[in-house]
Amino acid sequence: MTEPDGTSEDLAEGTLISHLLELRDRLLKAMMAIGICFIPTATYMNQLFTWVAKPLIHRLPAGSTLIATSVVAPFMVPFKLALVAAVALAMPYVLYQAWAFIAPGLYRHEKKLAVPLLVSSVLLFYLGAAFAYFFVFPVMLGFFVATTPKGVMMMTDMGNYLDFVMVLLLAFGAAFEVPIATVLLVWAGVVKITSLTKNRGFVLLGAFIVAAFLTPPDAVSQSFMAVPMYVLYEVGIVMSKVLLKDKIAARAKEESERGAPV
Repeated sequence: MTEPDGTSEDLAEGTLISHLLELRDRLLKAMMAIGICFIPTATYMNQLFTWVAKPLIHRLPAGSTLIATSVVAPFMVPFKLALVAAVALAMPYVLYQAWAFIAPGLYRHEKKLAVPLLVSSVLLFYLGAAFAYFFVFPVMLGFFVATTPKGVMMMTDMGNYLDFVMVLLLAFGAAFEVPIATVLLVWAGVVKITSLTKNRGFVLLGAFIVAAFLTPPDAVSQSFMAVPMYVLYEVGIVMSKVLLKDKIAARAKEESERGAPV
């Protein structure tokens, strides 16, 4: 009676262990990158918070200022901001480590599509956050300050302000990922280019509905998010036509041969 050959099992176990070791190394490198970026952000965390608070500070009426309602807030709020800033600065390298880990398991055509999408997603997120800080915050905060009732002194807590800013930066960064989401949906076959172009009116309405949930309840802030989202939706259609030209043509040919509408 012959003994079972354990070569296959040993090989599979060795492959799993090697993948786990590589994952550990990638995670350690990503954490080291965040730690390195945290050194300068923590060193200048007070100046960093002042820069983030500048859109509100410059629009507060005379005699008003940001306040701290907690004993530890003057330290913890800038520290929290420094940590978030370190993650944001290190994100390209962190995503590169993730890409290096999964890339060997992808096909050539998947790699060809994934690289521009990965780079574009990072740039679009940064662009969305920058758009919110430089264009949306001045208008939105000026509107809030101008509508403060008479007899009310606007003195915002620094922790509440930072949470408000981080939520909006994240919301606008995510909203600017619309082109990437559009390309992925077309690539996966969930939607067709013809459907995307025919339903522009519904998309515009949906953009304003989403903006109503993600932004403060004023028309200016909602428009600042909804309009770029729709423009980026059109950009996503163009990107899909360029990056997925062969896949779209193959699907159209297959559906025409079956007699289905394209």
